Amino acid sequence: MPITKVIVLLGAWMVGEVSAAQIPPAVQACVACHGVTGEGTSQGPMLAGLSVPYISAQLENFIAGRRSNPVMSAIAQGYSNSELRYQVAVFFAGQGAAPTLQLRGEKIETTLAAQLYYQGDLQRDLPACYSCHGPGAVGAGLFPRLAGQQAAYLKEQLLAWKNHQRSGDPHNLMGNVAQKLSADDIDALAGYLSGIR
Repeated sequence: MPITKVIVLLGAWMVGEVSAAQIPPAVQACVACHGVTGEGTSQGPMLAGLSVPYISAQLENFIAGRRSNPVMSAIAQGYSNSELRYQVAVFFAGQGAAPTLQLRGEKIETTLAAQLYYQGDLQRDLPACYSCHGPGAVGAGLFPRLAGQQAAYLKEQLLAWKNHQRSGDPHNLMGNVAQKLSADDIDALAGYLSGIR
């Protein structure tokens, strides 16, 4: 049995009591790894609250091979229809509560991660993550929400950008930023961002 069919069946089983009206058919293949409301699981990152443009762009990146994951690359091929991608993106974008916003300059940042996120590091030519991912790390447009995402997933993605294993963003912005991050920076940022609720 193909992996995509197994995941669709597993997703339908996980949905259980949730009505079909609440989970669009296009989304059912996603819930096995990403959770019924996109809350994320040990198998897949949180999608709840990510923007419609970002989710759509990442599906396109998996379809085109700019991102690679054995399961997700196979599943994404079933979403070559832009209307299906849009249904998935709209559903997950509408899930989850927004974290409490912290604005740049509201308080003096004392941890390495908070300083990198809100101020950057001018000596290393590192822009503040805040500049793209916004207050409270909620993201906007093509910049994803990072708040509350699993630390292991954030670390994996930062390393993928750093090691040229992920692409697809405008002007390789994240690739250039990730090149300047140390292993300690990556660990600190992943832990800090996952803790924002």
